[in-house]
Amino acid sequence: MSTFKINAELRDDKGKGASRRLRRENKVPCIIYGSGKEPRSISIEHHKVLRYIEDESFFTSILELKAEGGKRQSVVVRDMQRHPAKPVIMHMDFQRVDDDVEISMNIPLHFLNEEECEAAKTSGIIVAHQITEVEISCLPKDLPEFISVDLAEFSEGDIIRLSNLVLPKGVTLNAFTHGDIEDHDEVVVSTTHVQAEVEVDDEAVEAPSAEVPTHIEEKSEESED
Repeated sequence: MSTFKINAELRDDKGKGASRRLRRENKVPCIIYGSGKEPRSISIEHHKVLRYIEDESFFTSILELKAEGGKRQSVVVRDMQRHPAKPVIMHMDFQRVDDDVEISMNIPLHFLNEEECEAAKTSGIIVAHQITEVEISCLPKDLPEFISVDLAEFSEGDIIRLSNLVLPKGVTLNAFTHGDIEDHDEVVVSTTHVQAEVEVDDEAVEAPSAEVPTHIEEKSEESED
């Protein structure tokens, strides 16, 4: 598992005005909470945050956060707000974690050997990812960066459900803690038939004739008699 060591600054100023000031100073306003301790407002250098989030595992790792000479604390990312139009991180939430207390996290699925599987090589078939992440529970030491889904033997008509996932030791799926497994055993991967589009040559299609068929004209003449 990747190790991220984050240095932060404590801050006492709060509110929208204080957050705007921090952003002008190229800092990200954040909050850290949990483990029965008081929430604390902190800030992190914006350029460092941009570097952290380039790595997908940043969002599924136990991070080591230290604020101004204090002890390093184990935390996880709980929320991150981005600017809707600019490459700017507006705010982040971190939650403290305890070694002996389970945490729940959304973990991405990594689909392996997809390009080599039979289904991907079958004409008119695509491999459809119905779910790309799952919510799991585990102790911090067992937290996986991702869960692998091996598609090496995946063929047309095959289905992989939540119950088919191979979970790391100590990890459980939260979906199966809400009742009957069969009721929550969602499809993760399936195959879908794609209908080929037929190109029509407009020039090859003859326009319908505007002339009235002869037999209709004759009928009309007979009816006038």
